[in-house]
Amino acid sequence: MSKITRFGVSLPNSLLTNFDQLIQQKGYQNRSEAIRDLIRDRLVKQEWESNKETVGAITIVYNHHTRELSKVLTNLQHAFYKAIISTLHVHLDQHNCLEVLVVKGKGNELKKMSERLIGTKGVKHGNLSLTTTGKNLD
Repeated sequence: MSKITRFGVSLPNSLLTNFDQLIQQKGYQNRSEAIRDLIRDRLVKQEWESNKETVGAITIVYNHHTRELSKVLTNLQHAFYKAIISTLHVHLDQHNCLEVLVVKGKGNELKKMSERLIGTKGVKHGNLSLTTTGKNLD
């Protein structure tokens, strides 16, 4: 475990009150844990914006009856096969499917892939969630 450093932070009372409410809602034990998570979150965003190796998930919801859509999505996934670690396909109802792709690669490449998949005609909704490999976070 790395060495712990204590430091002080000055905040307006109203901001601290709002932060304490957020801490309580999220179930943090103390301010330090919440601040550590905020710092890690920003470092993760910086990491994938700087095109370091990242991991994440692309989720898409679509109607599988849409003409040629399943074929187009499969072809796109084959085009990006090096970045796709795993996929999960769920039948939500008689018409709609959820697909989750676990991906790994440079942030800008994963963003382009997600935009292509999410932007495919017939995809109802999609989201890219990127995170870090954890190599640079303590």
